[in-house]
This record gives sequence, C-alpha cells and structure tokens, in this order.
Amino acid sequence: MREDTIILIAEDDDGHFALIERNLLRTGISNRVIRLRDGQEALDLLAQLKNSSEPKAKKPCLLILDIRMPKVDGFEVLAYMKGDDLLKKIPVIVLTTAGDRHALEKCQELGCNMYVVKPVEYDKFVEAMNRIGHFLSIIEVPVVNTN
Repeated sequence: MREDTIILIAEDDDGHFALIERNLLRTGISNRVIRLRDGQEALDLLAQLKNSSEPKAKKPCLLILDIRMPKVDGFEVLAYMKGDDLLKKIPVIVLTTAGDRHALEKCQELGCNMYVVKPVEYDKFVEAMNRIGHFLSIIEVPVVNTN
C-alpha cells in the first residue's frame, strides 16, 4: 500500500478503535488514519471525497468498516459506496462483531473486499489485525477523485 493512502476507520466504539489503530501500527502500517464515529460521518466524508476538486483530496484511501454503528449502519455505507462509480473503487474491509451468516452474505453481495469478525479474545484480535495488516501491505489502492 502506498504511503499516502489514507485509512478511514468507521468505528463507534472507542476501545475497539484504539485496538485497531494500535495493532495496525504493530503490523507496520503507519498511514494516516481518519476516524469516523458513526455511519453518517462516513457518508459525509465519502460524499466530500467524491465531490472535492481539491488536489489534496485526490489521495488513495480504504475503509475499515464496522456494521453496527449509530445513525447509519455499515450496510448502508457499503451500499452507498458500491453503488457509486467512483466510491466503489475504495477497498472496504468489514471488521465487525456481527459474525452471523446473514451479515457476511449481505456484505459480500454489497461488494466488501474482506470480512473479519472481531474476536473477543485479545490474542485472537491481534492475530486478526495481523492478517488485515498483511492484506494492507500488498493491496493497491486507487485514487478515488477524478475531478
């Protein structure tokens, strides 16, 4: 992943966000992180990225998305992104406590790139973040804004 890639993390839980951020750093991912505290913040930022004509907004980004969030859930955010010609280019990693088959299938149908259930045990959470860190280290992320 390019150094200028921005990692968007849509996560409403402060503790989960801290664990995600800390463990990404441990895997060697030192990209800029922007936290989005709910689904509406995610939608607002995505619309801003899509419509911006600012050169600094033309950076590659990817989204780590929780499904269970206030205001707007992750399913709606994912559907919005993957239904848009520009935003659908953004890789989406769903990282959620929703481990049921329905949630997985719905995210896959909507076009997520990776689906990871947040393990309850700390060691397993670290292991899951290591897998995500490996994925991030090899993924090529396109620039979204073409204005």
